[in-house]
Amino acid sequence: MKEVIDTVGRRKTSVARVFLSPGKGRIVVNKLPVEEYFKDEFKRNQALKALAVAEKQNDFDIKVNVKGGGVTGQSGAVCLAIARALVEFDESIRETLRKDRLLTRDPRMVERKKYGRKKARKSFQFSKR
Repeated sequence: MKEVIDTVGRRKTSVARVFLSPGKGRIVVNKLPVEEYFKDEFKRNQALKALAVAEKQNDFDIKVNVKGGGVTGQSGAVCLAIARALVEFDESIRETLRKDRLLTRDPRMVERKKYGRKKARKSFQFSKR
């Protein structure tokens, strides 16, 4: 078994790289403790959901490098990367994580802006006269 498991997770335009190793439960995101990086409790719980579902909160030390996008995309990317790392560590967790759809890459992306429009679908105000 490898000492450090290295996986990648993506969501919207965010990319998270996770290094998972057996340890005491320390989680560092971009050289900050997870509580400081994800200040919003909901986003923090979303990012660490895979650990909670697998009940492995205090079994691993996790180092995360995440870039791109906003907080929502980054927490989703971290969640996917952690879930993939847990499966690589222990294959028996796969079914549990699959039930909660934590191993599925969310394909939704921002639709591009079209010419002649204000945004992707919103038009400019129509004036009859």
